[in-house]
Amino acid sequence: MSDHARVNEFSHVLPGDTAWKGEGLRDFFLYRDLGVARATGGRVLAQLVKANQPPEHGTGWHQHIADFHIVLMLKGWAKFMYEDREHLVAAGDCVHQRPGITHYLFDYSPDMEYLEIVGPADFPTVEVAGPVPVPPPAPWT
Repeated sequence: MSDHARVNEFSHVLPGDTAWKGEGLRDFFLYRDLGVARATGGRVLAQLVKANQPPEHGTGWHQHIADFHIVLMLKGWAKFMYEDREHLVAAGDCVHQRPGITHYLFDYSPDMEYLEIVGPADFPTVEVAGPVPVPPPAPWT
């Protein structure tokens, strides 16, 4: 068996197989592991992320140390600052966050849920200074 095949296991995760957990990067989100990190030997992470608390402070300006990172919005919406521009990412939208892009997720709907795919699976996050002021989030009503 090739080395490539050993780190590419078959994986089929059903909705009830993994629980939503608050043990991710942000305490105001919930995360659901989709089994891809284990199946790829840590080369790729695929997880669902959803709103758990109102966006009082957002993520702060940061960068991820990753080779690949996409966000596919499944439900609701989120507002990001990518460098000096605001982006509304709504259900159905896909964002490719190029390596090292400075960004800030500052507002989102109560029903926000997205699929996040990142390589490698264990990607560091670095807080950085922001290039522009960030608008305040809208309160949930």
